[in-house]
Amino acid sequence: MRVISSVTEMQSISMNLKRSDHSVGFVPTMGYLHEGHEQLLDAARANHDVVILSIFVNPLQFGAGEDLDHYPRDEARDRQIAKAHGVDYVFLPSERTMYPTPPILDIQVVRRTDALCGKSRPGHFAGVVTVLAKLFNICQPDGAYFGMKDAQQVAVVTGFVEDLNFPIEIVAVETVREADGLAKSSRNANLTKQERLEAPAIQQALKIGRDAFMNGETSVEAIKQKVKTFIEGETHGKIDYVELRSYPELEEIALIEDHVILAVAVQFKKARLIDNVVFDHTGTVVKG
Repeated sequence: MRVISSVTEMQSISMNLKRSDHSVGFVPTMGYLHEGHEQLLDAARANHDVVILSIFVNPLQFGAGEDLDHYPRDEARDRQIAKAHGVDYVFLPSERTMYPTPPILDIQVVRRTDALCGKSRPGHFAGVVTVLAKLFNICQPDGAYFGMKDAQQVAVVTGFVEDLNFPIEIVAVETVREADGLAKSSRNANLTKQERLEAPAIQQALKIGRDAFMNGETSVEAIKQKVKTFIEGETHGKIDYVELRSYPELEEIALIEDHVILAVAVQFKKARLIDNVVFDHTGTVVKG
């Protein structure tokens, strides 16, 4: 496994891999790897000749007052995990390497961002697609792997790749969970002991919402209220949103007639947790 910090070196390696017809799987991350990332790496390893992992805490996707300074980092551990899961190259650039000068482009995302995290985090997905555009051009993957825990990101990135005709397959991988149902996240490390005990209620609330639909509830607002009530009763976190929308379009709906996403975000003292479930008109969970 090689660790690369230079854009020109990583791009040169990627171009040589392309010329030699090696299939490249790419997993972009902000580090502090956990089992969710490991699953992405394993999926990439199973499907490609070469696996590239990027680790870069992207400042463009953090808004004012968000947790950039508190975002956990452990480079040595990340390297060990990467090596154990068969990564061939770790692209580990600095902020100055990725953004040596102020950009002359201002990439905006105009759809799929007016709900869920995009609604309360203006500019977040502009930052996501900006760094991904750079990473895709640097690493030149055939497939890029993302976790469904951030289903809005999957929807936005898929649309971004389709709109700009990147020759890349976006592969969505099922959310990895703790034994008690809490979605794996680097931000879980910032929960207090009490918050960690309460946090599994988020996934339980999503199940209550989907079960309500499967038991005959057709009102979108009623389903959302059931989710809100449970979270408010079981945690001290502040609900950022509870949404039930079409997926991947993320448009408002009156009835559940096709694929939908039931998603929540809850703000604890030092961690904002998100989770979701995607299901169809029969209530069947859609995985990946």
